[in-house]
Amino acid sequence: MTVRPVLVVYNTHEHHGSGAPGAWLVDVVLLWPFLFAAAAYLVATAIQARRGRRWPWFRSLFWVAGMAAAACGFVGPIASWSHTSFTGHMLAHLLVGMVAPLFLVLAAPVTLALRTLSVVPARRLSRLLNSAPARTVTNPVVAALLNVGGMWVVYRTPLFDAMQSNALLHLLVMAHFLAAGVLYTASLVLVDPSPHRASFPLRATVLVLSLAAHGVLAKLLYAYPPPEFSAADVQLGAQLMYYGGDAVDFFLIVLLCAELYRRTGHELRRTNPETFHPAGALSADHR
Repeated sequence: MTVRPVLVVYNTHEHHGSGAPGAWLVDVVLLWPFLFAAAAYLVATAIQARRGRRWPWFRSLFWVAGMAAAACGFVGPIASWSHTSFTGHMLAHLLVGMVAPLFLVLAAPVTLALRTLSVVPARRLSRLLNSAPARTVTNPVVAALLNVGGMWVVYRTPLFDAMQSNALLHLLVMAHFLAAGVLYTASLVLVDPSPHRASFPLRATVLVLSLAAHGVLAKLLYAYPPPEFSAADVQLGAQLMYYGGDAVDFFLIVLLCAELYRRTGHELRRTNPETFHPAGALSADHR
């Protein structure tokens, strides 16, 4: 197997179940990273179980679901549809750039890695998390610019036309959506340990502004559809972008509010321990 033939086949747009010679090889190459990541995570959970440490089953479910959602944008019928339809493209974008990142971040992969790796690799990972580049890309403002700003660049410049005629560029843009989506979600929802945690007001502000920018972009696409697609197709895709994005953002808002609720409760218990009885409930005098 060589890289060049795979790229040539991919650039012909004759892939994803087209029946063209070599198309199956492209699908295997594109699917392999997601299968490997899912398997690595499950192996790590098995190691934890063997060490007598229980890893929450729902986090494993989140990881597998996230990998499946991301893979749908690269391999399979949705990926194939995304090359010929704006609605298909937007569905793939929604899965890769928003749904998959939410699941992957909730799976807490960094926490699992730190618990599973031996001392030296765990320290290297910790140093990477503490590095200046990690601080930069996990800043909510930077992550939002990469994520939502990247969408504006794709859909309001000739880049979108170019990616529709060049399958390799299409693949790179989808990979950017996935990476930027994970960074953006991880910068807002603090599931894994993060040495560069931004304040809650900053994260909430970035989320609100990003939600507004995402909605405005969807409305612009609805009003001014790209000429290479039918207006009905683009408008359906824009609606999917608008309402699907809102659905994912709703869960982000819920997670942020839940974090604020927990932090506020912990702060009250720390500053007013006499208010609570040992079980953590309010005392009778304060009910």
